[in-house]
Amino acid sequence: MPETIQKAAGLSVVDKLRMLLDITKTISRSLDLDEVLNLVMDTLDSLIPYDAAGIYLVKCSQPLPEWDGARDESCVFQTQAVRGYDIDDLQELHLKMGEGLIGHVAVSGKPFTSPDVRKEPRYINARGRTRSEMVAPIISNNEVIGVFDLESDELNAYAKDDLEVLGMLASQVAIIIEKVMLHDQLIEKKRLETQLEVARQVQLELLPARDPELEGFDISAYNFPTEEVSGDYYDWVRIYDDQIGIVIADVSGKGVPAALLMAFLRASLRAATHIGYAPHISMSKVNYLLWESIERNQFVTAFYGILDAANRTVAYSNAGHNPPFLMEVDGTVHFEERGGVPLGMFRDTRYYEFFATIEPGQVLVLYTDGVTEAMNRAREEYGRDRLVEAVRQCRHLGAREMIDFIHRDVLNWTEGLGATDDVTFFIVKAI
Repeated sequence: MPETIQKAAGLSVVDKLRMLLDITKTISRSLDLDEVLNLVMDTLDSLIPYDAAGIYLVKCSQPLPEWDGARDESCVFQTQAVRGYDIDDLQELHLKMGEGLIGHVAVSGKPFTSPDVRKEPRYINARGRTRSEMVAPIISNNEVIGVFDLESDELNAYAKDDLEVLGMLASQVAIIIEKVMLHDQLIEKKRLETQLEVARQVQLELLPARDPELEGFDISAYNFPTEEVSGDYYDWVRIYDDQIGIVIADVSGKGVPAALLMAFLRASLRAATHIGYAPHISMSKVNYLLWESIERNQFVTAFYGILDAANRTVAYSNAGHNPPFLMEVDGTVHFEERGGVPLGMFRDTRYYEFFATIEPGQVLVLYTDGVTEAMNRAREEYGRDRLVEAVRQCRHLGAREMIDFIHRDVLNWTEGLGATDDVTFFIVKAI
């Protein structure tokens, strides 16, 4: 028997507990998981005799609910730190949950000792010289996250005291693994927050810095994001002194991917506008660019119109966006329901151009579905009718004040909770 194993075998339980405390103090100083586990393996042989040892962590292909004693075959063991094994044998060993002694312990959540592995039907031979084995689960938050495995070339090498000491060491390892993971999560969280802040600043630069000015009209737009980065988008671009292009859109998804898609949409639409394409041609061009560039599960709903102050008309095309509505002086409304499918869904989608007139006193309201789908505590949606009523009540105000009024009404409806999706308004008042 090697000298280190003889030394470990002659230790009393008190000596082992003292050594366990020293090991715990040593490994708790590091926040590097590989370093921690290798420190454990480097000091373990002075505590418990072994000829081969390994720490294996459970890795699942998809998140699972809290451990309840059952795992599916998507969970496998990942070798984190080993000693005494032939590397070629380990490379061929791909155990799943429930397979082998370590798989059995991972499923049961209870430690196990085998005095003679040759008599164990569950044993999978990864090392020909092994005769006895001891396995302890590594448990964190009532979930088995890994196993601690010790093997010996001697029969009946492990006593009850050894199993208890290994169990205590496994508990300490679990605590340290959890601390390391929490530290890594904190670092990742800060990294993502930094990226989100950069994306937010970029997105704010993409939105217009001011409201458009057009003779005979009072126009305002605003975006109320629910996260750091919004999936909603609005824009306006000067075409001629008496014409502006107005855009409102809703990108599928949220966060950074939606913001990137929004930036792509902005660049594509602005390019089409500067070339001088009519709204329906612009939509077709942008649709093809999006279809060619984005994932199949992504799409954009968008309304693009050209507001002509001289003729008091809006020439527009709607790609699956919420139908805008025009409110008359007397408060009656007409929804512009005409339109096509969202952008990016099909390669050769054809869009059409429609026209609407805006006479003095009328109000054109563009919005995203975040406002109509906002829910109160009774799970009732704000809805189009309530939006129309809010506009009716505040139509005597300026465009920016109207947006503030409607947003406050949504907050009151949701009892302060606000919308669960981004909310954007684009209001055009003919004066």
